[in-house]
Amino acid sequence: MKLPRTAAGWTIAVFGVLALVMGAVGLLWPEAMLRSLGFEVPASRAPGDHTGTFLLASSMASFNMGVYYLLATATEWRAFYRFTVVFRLVTFTVFSIAVLSDIAPDRFFGVAAWEGVGAVATAVGLWWDTRRAASAGGVAAGGDAAPTAADPSGGDGSGAGGSAPAVDAVR
Repeated sequence: MKLPRTAAGWTIAVFGVLALVMGAVGLLWPEAMLRSLGFEVPASRAPGDHTGTFLLASSMASFNMGVYYLLATATEWRAFYRFTVVFRLVTFTVFSIAVLSDIAPDRFFGVAAWEGVGAVATAVGLWWDTRRAASAGGVAAGGDAAPTAADPSGGDGSGAGGSAPAVDAVR
């Protein structure tokens, strides 16, 4: 897989790798994941306690999400980047409320903070990439320009002919 070509791409790639790794840890060593989040790990679970099932589902979702984020990075799918900013801020809000309402342990706020910081980092990366491309005479705001004869690289201003365009891969 190629390295990300933009600042926003790097933020998405980092989150993707971490989501993939954390999903794998949850699948392979669920007790470690529970402890890291501040949850109890009793010697045995009561009948009807489906913590393991929920952790399995959450870990699989995290693993899959990591793959999606890495695919978005590989294709420089900027619409996906923008989408994640909004929904990671929603996730930050919901997880923060869960901690403040004593639904989740205090250490779970680390997950909320990670989502919030990640959303802001991606938003800043998108802003930076757009500003950089505009100052270089490259892509218009948002990075959604089509390749031109003058810039066959996909409009990202890199001039790297034959490389994947820095535009939305899926329309």
